[in-house]
Amino acid sequence: DSDGIEINHEIIFAEQKFVVTPLERRLRIGGAAEFTGLVAEPNFRRSEVLMELGRRAVPKLTLRSGTVWMGQRPTTPDSLPVIGRATGASNAIYAFGHGHLGLTQAAPTARLVAELIGLGPSSIDLAPYSASRFA
Repeated sequence: DSDGIEINHEIIFAEQKFVVTPLERRLRIGGAAEFTGLVAEPNFRRSEVLMELGRRAVPKLTLRSGTVWMGQRPTTPDSLPVIGRATGASNAIYAFGHGHLGLTQAAPTARLVAELIGLGPSSIDLAPYSASRFA
């Protein structure tokens, strides 16, 4: 449990790049990004660093039970998603690589994809989001 620590909302520690989030009777500490391949083994050293940061931020925090895990997020080296028509396949549209902002950027990305499907003009310049920027 959360050791009697009452946190009612997410706390973002921007300078240290981590977040403490309340989950029922527990706290979640998160905030790491590691660029590896899809089959790479997780590096849980960052989890140890996050726990230490959490202890400093919330001194009453103890670790009696918990789960260390990692999830994969599709992201790009420049943190911008890829949105646009696939090169060489006019009937395929790219819309991926949103990283930690997938849900936040879902609606505007859907609008851009709908504009591309409708063959009308895009409401923004999609050049910065082109997959060709990595060529």
